[in-house]
Amino acid sequence: MALVSPSPCYERHRPEDTVLYRTLERHLGAFLARASDQDGGEGLPAFVTRELRAYLRCGRLEHGCVHVRCEQCGDEMVLAFSCKGRGFCPSCGGRRMSELAAQLVDRVIPRVPVRQWVLSLPFTLRYQLAFDATLTAAVLDAFIRSVFAGLRRAAAREGIADAQSGALTAIQRFGYRRSYCDSCTNMVWIGHCRAV
Repeated sequence: MALVSPSPCYERHRPEDTVLYRTLERHLGAFLARASDQDGGEGLPAFVTRELRAYLRCGRLEHGCVHVRCEQCGDEMVLAFSCKGRGFCPSCGGRRMSELAAQLVDRVIPRVPVRQWVLSLPFTLRYQLAFDATLTAAVLDAFIRSVFAGLRRAAAREGIADAQSGALTAIQRFGYRRSYCDSCTNMVWIGHCRAV
């Protein structure tokens, strides 16, 4: 007798049942007040506070939802709105990461050897880069040009005259104030690539 597995069924994400949600819900007000007291009244940057507060509304029916119905099978469900956060919400961050990874693998990164290069910068430069997009672009441009030149020289030594390189950069920013860290992780490829 063959067992038939049930068809997959949507199950609403319930952030309110997680330890992270309950901890943040209980302590966010005190945390923000303490951060403000320690920084001479400035507190956390506004975008951080927005992300934390948005997470507390993410996936909660009482903060917005949509009722949907399948025209083919008639199945109905209620879907809660998500915060679409970039930095704190595990659900939205995980979904964004999965979608981006699939896009990169399927449509961007060619099927050639890939290497990872990491650019870490001195503390004096990190904080400036966090708030100066032009400087960040200039530093990244110099770094990538240097890596590409080295790869072209290595390819020429191997007898490859027309090698082309490509790169994908993820700027990772973490920490706060004195411990702020800015690093650029670069996936670099070399080979006969076409523009996408």
